[in-house]
Amino acid sequence: MVHDYAVLTPEKVVVTYRLAGAGARIFAYLLDVLIVWFLMILVALMIGFTVGSVDGGLGQLLIGLAFVFGSLLYSTLFEGLWNGQSLGKKAMSLRVRMLDGTPVTFAAALYRNLFRVVDAMPGIPVIGLYMVGLVLMFTSERSQRLGDLAAGTVVVYEPRSIPRFNPSPYKFGQHPFEHAIGELRGMTIEEYFAIKRLCDRFPELGPETQARSLREFWDPFARRHGIAPIANVHPVYLMEAVVMRFGRQKGLL
Repeated sequence: MVHDYAVLTPEKVVVTYRLAGAGARIFAYLLDVLIVWFLMILVALMIGFTVGSVDGGLGQLLIGLAFVFGSLLYSTLFEGLWNGQSLGKKAMSLRVRMLDGTPVTFAAALYRNLFRVVDAMPGIPVIGLYMVGLVLMFTSERSQRLGDLAAGTVVVYEPRSIPRFNPSPYKFGQHPFEHAIGELRGMTIEEYFAIKRLCDRFPELGPETQARSLREFWDPFARRHGIAPIANVHPVYLMEAVVMRFGRQKGLL
């Protein structure tokens, strides 16, 4: 089985991730199961004291729905909104990513967790015996269970040290450095997506890969488009400004 997963980025830089092993993933899942059951007991008590005291049948129905969908809701919300990590994955230094190395999307998080029902057959999901999922993790090239294969995701170990940058704020508003990047005449849509992916991935690249990405991709782009460096301003913020301005010009935001 391959233990490392290499991604060739649009900037022609190879980024390597260490694939998560089955043992770490099972332990992370068991931690999540304990957390979910604790939360569901609290929810059941709250429903019992409120709705159940008025309408016992409705209370039982709501409690049943909470236990049926609680795990799906927990995993999807955490992975979709917390950059691919549940509390169990956080404790085990694991993270879900898209196959191209970018952060997992909310839709992919939902899709991969919907397939847990199939992964569990014919196992016992309460104690983590995901028979189909385990077989696929041991036999698939990227240690993917069925949900990962369907959603186009992979589970990897978190790097030990991550450079600190804020997430690229290019979805709303105007970037404070847009005034410094010009009109971007002649910029292509391929360059836009390459810079956008580099912005998404940049905070989690190692220092050497960051420097190489800037030297081999950003510096030539900046020279072509007349974007001068700004003293005491990291180039990643200029890249974010490029993504925001071009995206707004082309209706991509």
